[in-house]
Amino acid sequence: MTGGRPVGGALLTPPHGESPIVVLVRPQMAANIGTAARAMANGGLFHLRIVAPRDGWPQPNAYAAASGADAILDAATIHPDIRSAVADCHRVFGTCPRPRHVIIPVRDARAAAQDFRNINARCLRLAVLFGPERAGLEADDLAHCDTLIRYPLNPQHNSLNLAQAVMILAYEWWMQAETAPPRLLQTNETRIATKGELEKFLDRLIAELDAAGFLHNPPKRPGMVRNLRHWFERGEVTEQELRTLHGVVTELARGRMVRGRFAGDVPDPPWEEKT
Repeated sequence: MTGGRPVGGALLTPPHGESPIVVLVRPQMAANIGTAARAMANGGLFHLRIVAPRDGWPQPNAYAAASGADAILDAATIHPDIRSAVADCHRVFGTCPRPRHVIIPVRDARAAAQDFRNINARCLRLAVLFGPERAGLEADDLAHCDTLIRYPLNPQHNSLNLAQAVMILAYEWWMQAETAPPRLLQTNETRIATKGELEKFLDRLIAELDAAGFLHNPPKRPGMVRNLRHWFERGEVTEQELRTLHGVVTELARGRMVRGRFAGDVPDPPWEEKT
């Protein structure tokens, strides 16, 4: 018994519907994975994915620290990178103490939990990224997110370990009423695209931009690619919108080929820089 309640695996069966997926990105210590699973169990979060754990998996010390949340660790899946960990998700949130130089929605833990309930009610799958213990999520990690979560704590001592960060969000999820009204997005006959579908489009778009010379400046290229990702990740792109965007890229690529062959017949666009 812990706090008057049993901690056996029998109580760790997910309820009807799907709770948010906790994604631990490059966790460094087995004990922190275990205590994060313990925090998840306390707050009713049941789905754990682990990205590139430093010491591999499984790890006995994780189970020792989980205090009975073994079922969550048993069901955890291991992924080589964030992209594969969230490919089947429709929304991805990321925890970030001080988001800088990013134009992206930012929520506190309570508001994020409200969003989780609304998204869950719409049968969309969402994931929440938690970064490594030492430095948190990096800029390239945050580029996979459409929303950031910030914990507005004491600015003179704003330091959480991994399990504490998970616990705050798990608590807020647990405290949200199940009857929170969903925020509906009218999609008609299409559907919200998964992150995997969006990644395929972004790969194609970036490849075409490389071929066109738009990303020709090596020092600026990573930041430009991240800006493109943030732009498309910011909202819930539908599958029909992605099909339209694929068509746009196809026509632009054809135009680039024609322009390359008949450069003398096609004038430069007015916004193109002159060298």
